[in-house]
Formats: sequence, structure tokens, C-alpha cells
Amino acid sequence: MSIDPRENHIDYVEFPAQSAQSFAAVKRFYKEVFGWSFQDWGDDYSDTKDSGTASGFSAAPAHRPAGTLVVLFTVDLEAARECVINAGGKIAKEIVTFPGGRRFEYIDPAGNRLGVWSDK
Repeated sequence: MSIDPRENHIDYVEFPAQSAQSFAAVKRFYKEVFGWSFQDWGDDYSDTKDSGTASGFSAAPAHRPAGTLVVLFTVDLEAARECVINAGGKIAKEIVTFPGGRRFEYIDPAGNRLGVWSDK
């Protein structure tokens, strides 16, 4: 079995926007300031196309605090979820499916919110 070189690495950085208006504004801002372009995935998610690292913007629900979401990659999402729980982490958002994969979010013992995704 070959090992995916992304396994257990930071793979993606996600920036939240707290409303549809701020979602549109943040895309305009980064386009104007840094020249970034975006790939929209529906009305509430956009990947950056030329930011230098895998990243995107989400129109986050109001209950999610502002702040960057660091997303880790794994080939076995269910095993990673169990490891998070067994190590004392709290699941903040259960596994969801999106175009290209699945992911969940958790809170670590220090209170940081992170995501884990898989393309499987």
C-alpha cells in the first residue's frame, strides 16, 4: 500500500466570512489587494486559485467564531475522528460530504478548532 504524502499534514487553510455580504467583500478584497482569483463551489464556498497554498473562504454560520480554520489531510477520516476523540478532542462538526471529499471539525484540548478532510 502506498502512503499518500499528504497524510497527517496541514493541507488547507480556510477563512470564514460571517455573512453573505462579508463573503462577497472578502473575495473582492483579496482580488484587489493580491490579485487572487476564485473557484466558486455554490453560494457559500470559494477556493483560492493562486494564493500560493491550498486555501478558501466560506460563508460561515453565525455560531462559528471568526478565525482561520486549518485543515489537515488523512486517508482514513473515520480513524482520524476516533483518534481525536480518544486523545481528548471534542467533535465540533460531524463528518460532512462536499464536492471532492468529506471532512469533520474538532476542538483540541487548548480550544483550537481544526478540520480534517479526506478525498476518500
